[in-house]
Amino acid sequence: MTLPGVTMSVRSRKPAQEGLPPALYVHGLGGSSQNWSALMDRLAGHVDGEALDLPGFGDSPPPDDRDFSITGCARVVIRYLDARGRGPVHLFGNSMGGAVATRVAAVRPDLVRTLTLISPALPELRPQRTAVPTGLLAVPGIVSLFARATKDWTPERRTREVLALCYGDPGRVAPEEFERAVAEFERRLELPYFWDVMARAARGIVDSYTLGGQHSLWRQAEKVLAPTLLVYGKRDQLVSFRMAHRASKTFRDSRLLTLLESGHVAMMEDPDAVARAFRDLLTDTAATAERSATPRG
Repeated sequence: MTLPGVTMSVRSRKPAQEGLPPALYVHGLGGSSQNWSALMDRLAGHVDGEALDLPGFGDSPPPDDRDFSITGCARVVIRYLDARGRGPVHLFGNSMGGAVATRVAAVRPDLVRTLTLISPALPELRPQRTAVPTGLLAVPGIVSLFARATKDWTPERRTREVLALCYGDPGRVAPEEFERAVAEFERRLELPYFWDVMARAARGIVDSYTLGGQHSLWRQAEKVLAPTLLVYGKRDQLVSFRMAHRASKTFRDSRLLTLLESGHVAMMEDPDAVARAFRDLLTDTAATAERSATPRG
């Protein structure tokens, strides 16, 4: 889909029936719409789902303005939903996409029916040590140094390193899934803007951690009106599991799913559990809406 200044690839899965409510899935740093395939499959009977490749990721070229900030990405999502007329949607976000989805839900509550956040990248005062190398990508020059230092790495090695960081147990990745991930990594490494996008997007996440006042992601989380499902993996090396408690207290209408064996990408590691939790949210939200619509007395 082309909008002024930005072109995005959007993947969809045909819903099981007509008339299902719309859903939108937003991936994290270095990810793509493909990260949502397993969950989209399991929810095809409940929502009409679309997954974006944010500008610069997946099959989407970088935006003309090279704005990869959380606010910039949220603006793109809002523009997309407005242009498509699909809102309000059931909005999903993972990691960086979770921060983007939080901002969208806070500033445009009319576009969001429910919010599902999987290891959202909300500010941490003391990030865990395993997340520091990813944060360092935001430092000017670090990405170039890393690219040169790892120029002899094979796509297979790069993929194993990413899986080891993102999965609670990389051994759960099926051989065919690993091969697909390797092929995708190899393709994206050939893109002339790959490392620049990673650096700018990482900088956008770090910058969002420093924003205060009404622009603070935690302050915006307090404003979210949509019923919210929070999903955290106990083995997450990028978003500390201890943030689950703060998030569940901050989002006013929230429920928490804790997955002991999952890491940073629970929708890929345990899509069945995430799907069950979302279906419960869907059922409870519908019941609440029905009670509110029923005349009293």
